[in-house]
Amino acid sequence: MNLNLYGHDGQWLMVDCGVTFYNPLQPTTQTLTAEVQAADPAFISQQRERLCAIIITHAHEDHIGALPYLWPRLQAPVYCTPFAAEILRRKIAHSGLSADMPIIEIPPGGTCQCGPFVVNWLNITHSIPEPQALLITTAAGKVFHTADWKMDAAPILGRAFKPQVFKRLAKQGITAMVCDSTNALKSGFSLSETACYQALLTVIQPFKRRVVVTGFSSNIGRLISLGRIAKQSGRYLALFGRAMENMVGAARQCGFWPEDIPLIANEHVGFLPPEEVLVVATGSQGEPKAALTKLAEDRHRQLLLEPDDLVIFSAMLIPGNEMLISRMVDKLKAKKVQVLQQADTLLPIHVSGHPNQGELDLLYRYVQPEIAVPVHGEAAHMQANAQVAKLAGVRQQLLGQNGDLFILAPQRRCVAGFAHAGRVAINN
Repeated sequence: MNLNLYGHDGQWLMVDCGVTFYNPLQPTTQTLTAEVQAADPAFISQQRERLCAIIITHAHEDHIGALPYLWPRLQAPVYCTPFAAEILRRKIAHSGLSADMPIIEIPPGGTCQCGPFVVNWLNITHSIPEPQALLITTAAGKVFHTADWKMDAAPILGRAFKPQVFKRLAKQGITAMVCDSTNALKSGFSLSETACYQALLTVIQPFKRRVVVTGFSSNIGRLISLGRIAKQSGRYLALFGRAMENMVGAARQCGFWPEDIPLIANEHVGFLPPEEVLVVATGSQGEPKAALTKLAEDRHRQLLLEPDDLVIFSAMLIPGNEMLISRMVDKLKAKKVQVLQQADTLLPIHVSGHPNQGELDLLYRYVQPEIAVPVHGEAAHMQANAQVAKLAGVRQQLLGQNGDLFILAPQRRCVAGFAHAGRVAINN
């Protein structure tokens, strides 16, 4: 549920505007809930004349999902890459909201000026097309905003991580590095998306029954891997779930989907021999309305799972979703369907799109910021990120909570509780 504000010279720059799912609206109660939620934009919407631009770093829901719903309260131009723009336009068309939103496409690696902010977009590796880090330059200093990232030397989609791009930042004198903390509790390095492809091939190719893989619809590289695995194992690939179909449609529109990976119409899947079926389905987090839940409950119109079919979870378990996932797994096992989760195997059937401690250490040493500002994680993750930064030679670490103001120049400090940081429900 990312929503970041950078302020300078009386103006604000917003970076990302995302949603979160299935959480209490207020930390003190478990009863007031909403399926989809966004950060409360009251602080900036009350002074929207000072908001010069909104920048979207990539098209994941926790970075872009709230924008069509909150934009009428913000009214600022939106800058994003072509793939994120395609996803955003599809969201607007689906919701019927924000049809007059000005969307300015910036090529990956491009530059734009928004009020007093000069923004350089930097290619980075992550689990979606065209992920961007940002170098935000003002007269008071420079901020390197990593957004979501990892160091992938062999991605399925896009170019490999290039250290030299980030080593050059050290020569520019970076005031602060605002850095992803998602995997800061994990030692070593994250595995490549290519390692995940090889693991899934190892599991699927010799299997003699239907295979259903569930994962995040936005991971186009993972979907391409499964398309190649389908061809190598003599299977037909089908997509179950509106979000999955929409993402692949956007990937095709932007030239990311290989022409030699065909998709079969969903209504044909149920008539194929089991050993010729590979389905990719939404619902890895146990979402009640998703395709996998319908399969587990025999409510899917195109396919009925049978004993000894295999369901592979090629996705992380997002904290808070344990009960939903457990219930769905129980339903699958009650049907005598085989279930393979990451905890069941040493093979990397899922790899994260976020950096472990080894990658964090390297990037801090490449960039050499004066200040580390860990974000995107719970308190323990951000504390671990700060410790990595300290050991990597970053002199100051600023830790805070949602709504805190980090003053980076001229006197560095954190003002607690500067802005209200509640949540609002999104009706989609």
